[in-house]
Amino acid sequence: MPSVEPSYASGAGEVPLLGDTIGENLDRTVRRFPGRDALVDMASGRRWTYAEFAADVDDLALGLLDLGIVKGDRVGIWAPNRPEWTMVQYATARIGAILVTVNPAYRAHELEYVLRQSGIRLLVAADRFKTSDYAAMIEEVGPRCPDLEFTALLDGPVWNSLPERGRRADRTELLRAQAALSPDDPVNIQYTSGTTGFPKGATLSHHNILNNAYFVGESCHYSEQDRVCIPVPFYHCFGMVMGNLACTSHGAAMVIPAPAFDPGATLAAVQAEACTSLYGVPTMFIAELAHPDFETYDLSSLRTGIMAGSPCPVEVMKEVIDRMGMREVSICYGMTETSPVSTQTRVDDSVERRVSTVGRVGPHLEAKVVDPATGRTVPRGEPGELCTRGYSVMLGYWDQPERTAEAVDAARWMHTGDLAVMDGDGYLSITGRIKDMVIRGGENLYPREIEEFLHGHPDVMDVQVIGVPDPKYGEELMAWVRMREGAEPLTAEAVRAYCDGRLAHFKIPRYVHVVEEFPMTVTGKIRKIEMRETATRLLGLSS
Repeated sequence: MPSVEPSYASGAGEVPLLGDTIGENLDRTVRRFPGRDALVDMASGRRWTYAEFAADVDDLALGLLDLGIVKGDRVGIWAPNRPEWTMVQYATARIGAILVTVNPAYRAHELEYVLRQSGIRLLVAADRFKTSDYAAMIEEVGPRCPDLEFTALLDGPVWNSLPERGRRADRTELLRAQAALSPDDPVNIQYTSGTTGFPKGATLSHHNILNNAYFVGESCHYSEQDRVCIPVPFYHCFGMVMGNLACTSHGAAMVIPAPAFDPGATLAAVQAEACTSLYGVPTMFIAELAHPDFETYDLSSLRTGIMAGSPCPVEVMKEVIDRMGMREVSICYGMTETSPVSTQTRVDDSVERRVSTVGRVGPHLEAKVVDPATGRTVPRGEPGELCTRGYSVMLGYWDQPERTAEAVDAARWMHTGDLAVMDGDGYLSITGRIKDMVIRGGENLYPREIEEFLHGHPDVMDVQVIGVPDPKYGEELMAWVRMREGAEPLTAEAVRAYCDGRLAHFKIPRYVHVVEEFPMTVTGKIRKIEMRETATRLLGLSS
């Protein structure tokens, strides 16, 4: 019998891994490109060159040291995208404090959990944002958080005093603090979205996130000539690692279009700043493409960008390439626990590769697809659970060794929980989450396949497919649909007619639910658990 190649691949590493800390890497960039733009904030009109950015970061870092923040202390940041967020990111890295990124959508009980679980000593926060009164929630939970010593509200007196304290401090203190750091030190705790139970704090080192950012930028062919529009949230790896760190490790400019995602503000920022790269989850690109003034924006400067966070519908990818001019747009796949990117499409990949796969494993990383039941590597072309290994795998979940052991095995493979197929050339296709798989009458159904098919309907802007309880088949399929402007709402009968003869009968959704928006996390990940709960209630079903 001919041998069957296993679903295993390793990324060739022609460029060596970086061996420095985030602060050392920033210093290197500042020396090379002191006068180039580092950070541009569209909302306030402020901008910094790399020399100005580094000077402000150093003042803030010295201010933190003067306040008593030392290596290993946890510093929380709870705010939307604004320049101060980025300053805190680099200032904490400078002195070895561990930045804890707090989801801007958190309410009081979630804030309290993160403050207590990570032991945050200083919390930097916006006073308020949208309908969230951050100051009031901090006042409510603060007394129950014994480790919390300091709160610095942005634009408040404590915050404003920090750079001033830094300017008066002995600058050799900063050199001494940075000399005590190792690339393997923890520098960031990111809480996973917590769709079930309390979130877990993925603990990441300088080595983890700096290298991941650098190699993501390398795959996008970044240089000091690039200007990256970052509408994705900084609190997540997409914003602070793939965005900020990818820029500073290449001398590129970070452009903040707005405090939170706004399609018009994003398109305007690309035009005004001649951005060469644009980031987003698929729902963001869908909103930009559907903007009523889309055709009036000059996006001719765009060369590349990254789409990640959730599977990209084929039709959306084609529009991004054709209508937005992002010929070199890259698809990235990963998770917070892997810093985050594990696989990425390359500039020279065909459009077909970029619309049908999440690319190949990155440099210095490994990937394999295993049978979830046995843990054995499956042959190429067969589905299984995707596992990744390498420099990017987190140090662990903060103060949760048991949960760490559930996710990272003894051989340091990170078990993603995602179903994937590896082809003969090592390209990976994500077919869904193990938990999202629908079992209908003994048939294993993968929502991603059905979603891709329904995206071809001319009236459908976006679609998500879930399983709902059914007394006969165990589960039935339900499609949640967002309609294009002016289109009549789809009925279950219309969907069946569209699918009939083109999709196996057992893959045709029995139920259709038309919505304005999908429930999702702040990072753009669809909350299918919430969708199932709502659907079960709407249909009068028992789970």
